[in-house]
Amino acid sequence: MPEIRWTNDRMDQLENAARKNLRVSLTRRGTEYVVTAIRVTSIGQHEALIGFLPMTGEELTFRLDEIEGFQVIE
Repeated sequence: MPEIRWTNDRMDQLENAARKNLRVSLTRRGTEYVVTAIRVTSIGQHEALIGFLPMTGEELTFRLDEIEGFQVIE
């Protein structure tokens, strides 16, 4: 699947979700995840979303260049 094109509006949506700790549904490598957004950060030379998986308590890292699609759940 092609990666998502990160426009300013899409980055704003993701950063806003992290500021408000909103849930985000995203797809990476064909798998859908629903996480609570914690922060958008840099890891090495890549930007990433850090999300909390409520069912397991696990903190997951999603490099933005690997995300195929996302939707903020308000």
